[in-house]
Amino acid sequence: MAILFLSDAAAATAWADALANELPDEVIRVNTGPGDDGDVEFAVVWQPAKGRLARIPNLRAIFSLGAGVDHIFADSELPAHVPVFRLIDPVLTAQMAEYVVMNVLWHHRGMDQYAAHQAGRRWRQADLPRTARRRVGIMGLGVLGSAAAEALARFGFPLAGWTRTARDWPLGEAFHGRGGLRPFLAISDILVCLLPLTPETEGILDAGAFAALPSGAALINAARGGHVVEADLIDALDSGALGAATLDVFATEPLAQDHPFWAHPRVRVTPHVAAITYGDTTAREIALNIGRFRAGAPMSGLVDRARRY
Repeated sequence: MAILFLSDAAAATAWADALANELPDEVIRVNTGPGDDGDVEFAVVWQPAKGRLARIPNLRAIFSLGAGVDHIFADSELPAHVPVFRLIDPVLTAQMAEYVVMNVLWHHRGMDQYAAHQAGRRWRQADLPRTARRRVGIMGLGVLGSAAAEALARFGFPLAGWTRTARDWPLGEAFHGRGGLRPFLAISDILVCLLPLTPETEGILDAGAFAALPSGAALINAARGGHVVEADLIDALDSGALGAATLDVFATEPLAQDHPFWAHPRVRVTPHVAAITYGDTTAREIALNIGRFRAGAPMSGLVDRARRY
């Protein structure tokens, strides 16, 4: 039996080679056509073409090359009977925690102001609150959100967390559901979005959400561009209701050359690099999961199809 690697990324062949190193006895194909699928058991994918997975007759499992699976569920012809697994990679998780901490500290310590002061040759100290008085709100407390929260807690930031359903959370004040969203936003001086993108969370950061935040709050979005209504974000920044935004993900990527985010004085843009997928560590985690699947052992990253995460 075989493993099919489906991705249009430039590094697809290198990633497939890394998987072959982990599974030397497996047949691994890269971006082959439907006529070669009869012996394919597993598909390892990033943004597969619509209907492509449905044409694999003996498919047993689908593995995402990233922590998100919205690119898989975007396929309206996705086989309903095949389990989907998101990537849980300790290296990717650590990178996300680093990115969040780096940008929370950037906003907390007023580095945007100091960058502007440097450009204007002004020696001026900003009046900033101490860490214990700056609450960080984290939307999404899965693997990535939990890691980011644990890292921030070590700096002494008070934390709040928002999730779709109720859960015990020892690191801060927990909110859940639509009823808990506005109270959560109201106390989040720095808002971090690490939600999965689902029909329920698409566009969740809109004009109403930005209005609910404390005046001058900062936004860090390292989840998916679809969470943010971009026009509403620009309006909130222009009005001063929102103080700043760090954005790693966008509704359309790459970001268009004429997009207003590039030149906006309150926006920092990074090109979807908060947590980078490395071939060797990704291959190791997927290989371990394939081994567990064949052994009938518990696996990591199984996606609930109803919730899409």
